[in-house]
Amino acid sequence: MASILIIDDDTSIRQYVRRVLEEDGHHVRESANGDLGLLLYRAAPSELVITDLLMPERDGMEVILALAKEYVGVQIIAMTGAAGEGNLLDVATLLGARQVIRKPFTPEEIRRVVRRTLEHSS
Repeated sequence: MASILIIDDDTSIRQYVRRVLEEDGHHVRESANGDLGLLLYRAAPSELVITDLLMPERDGMEVILALAKEYVGVQIIAMTGAAGEGNLLDVATLLGARQVIRKPFTPEEIRRVVRRTLEHSS
């Protein structure tokens, strides 16, 4: 299965996504902020990055921009729970996110988005 890096400042979201994806056999690493997430990715690139958009330190937009600039073909899923911030997801796509998902989401929804993203990475 795939190696996946989850970047989100919300511990409960990271643990939720990790549990769902590990049940499917994926190898998952976590980061509580964008700065650490970039360090982890640069040290050992993952097949997929799932990042929240609104975080302290370095937000998801900055993470997407940095990864897309440094790593051609990087697979990124952007997520947000911010109400009324649908255009954030559109901007994330323009910056390099392959897929987007709005929080809260069900296990089936995150699985579907991850599967779709990984299928298109080939």
